[in-house]
Amino acid sequence: MFNDIGLPELLTLVVLGVLVFGPDKLPKVIQDVTRTIRKIREFSDSAKRDIREELGPEFKDFEFEDLNPKNFIRKQLDNDELGLKEIRNGFDLKKEMAEVTEAVQSTDESSSAASGSAPAKIDMQKRPEKPAADDHPPFDSDAT
Repeated sequence: MFNDIGLPELLTLVVLGVLVFGPDKLPKVIQDVTRTIRKIREFSDSAKRDIREELGPEFKDFEFEDLNPKNFIRKQLDNDELGLKEIRNGFDLKKEMAEVTEAVQSTDESSSAASGSAPAKIDMQKRPEKPAADDHPPFDSDAT
């Protein structure tokens, strides 16, 4: 439950407990808190047990942690009844992107070699020319 509490946080809680409750009442407060946590856990376990009994024998391996979407997906991927590991392992995004980049660069080089000149560079700083006042874009009747 408190797996991510380190030594500094624990010491801070102890110092705050001593300051707030005092050294005389602190052991009684700790006992009350642990008793309350124990009762909550018992209530939770009882509720889980009742739900499992009501669901029936086909849900005997049901875990409430599986209701978390991340855990559910991870469990389904590990189950691999659908062959998802093959798909996941067979698809390498970096390799696919390298192939596409290589193909684009090779077509650029072949087109520049065919034209006999260097590939045209686009000046990103240059602004496009404004259209003439009587130059209207084409009318598309399907778009309206």
